[in-house]
Amino acid sequence: MDSKFKKPKAFGEILDHTFSLCKNRFKEFFMILIIFMGPVYLLQAIIQMATGTSFFREMGTGGQWYEQILSSFENSGSIDSSGFGADIGLIVVALLSGLLFPVAEAAILFAVNHIRKEEEFSVSSVVKQAFRRFFPMLGSSILFGLMLLGIILIPILIVAFSGGALAAVVHPVLGILVGVLLFIGFAIGMGLLITRWSFYFGSVVLDKVSPGFLRSWRLSRKRTWGLFGLYIVFYLIVSIISFAVQMTFGALLGNSVLLGLITNLASLFTTMIFSVGYGIMYLDLKTRNDADDLKEMIEDYQSI
Repeated sequence: MDSKFKKPKAFGEILDHTFSLCKNRFKEFFMILIIFMGPVYLLQAIIQMATGTSFFREMGTGGQWYEQILSSFENSGSIDSSGFGADIGLIVVALLSGLLFPVAEAAILFAVNHIRKEEEFSVSSVVKQAFRRFFPMLGSSILFGLMLLGIILIPILIVAFSGGALAAVVHPVLGILVGVLLFIGFAIGMGLLITRWSFYFGSVVLDKVSPGFLRSWRLSRKRTWGLFGLYIVFYLIVSIISFAVQMTFGALLGNSVLLGLITNLASLFTTMIFSVGYGIMYLDLKTRNDADDLKEMIEDYQSI
């Protein structure tokens, strides 16, 4: 086993391992994402061009140059949905992305696991492994999506009803204050809850446990806040890189097909970072859990 995977990692060690692994195995990880998402992004570009979007430069609406640039940022990389054909294309692209992205992430998980075991692998071999888990991944992901829908909608309704009722009955300022406090509290609570369940995917892919929510809950115990913090850090990294690419190339290219291709390539890079980080986080949880189980077995043996 790779020495970096043998012991539990601290917050910073997980980040360091993620970036070093992305650097050392960039070719394999990026190739996996290109295989799955490349055709989808190419289809998106073709649909954009078919709906009248310029390939090299497409400015937004507005009288001044800066208004045109800001307008183009709002729609960069999107498909003009003014026609029925464009709407169908948008649906097809979204559907293909939803079906293929989990398979790509599963392939990266298998690759990271092979690296942990110091086993040789090829891109084609991990892709085949990922496709074997397609239907369990699909079913579990649909369940997770429904759970997320409930987790998000219920707090929104509670915040809106409570804030609105206090604003109407007592005072508008009090209603706004209570609404803000409830929103912050629910946001943190939802983040922690989603974190506890989010490692179902690793359970389904690597450990073949479906739907994997109970295993994810058990693995993430005593590590929820740290994992939640790592998710926030990865989200900030992805957002900063995406914003930088949009600002740098958007001023020159506007809402063009070329800008969409560039931003999609950048999204492949950020997706690789997040997917590798997720894999390391999951394998770290397994290492910690196996160590805890071993400790409990030793304690039970000594108590006999």
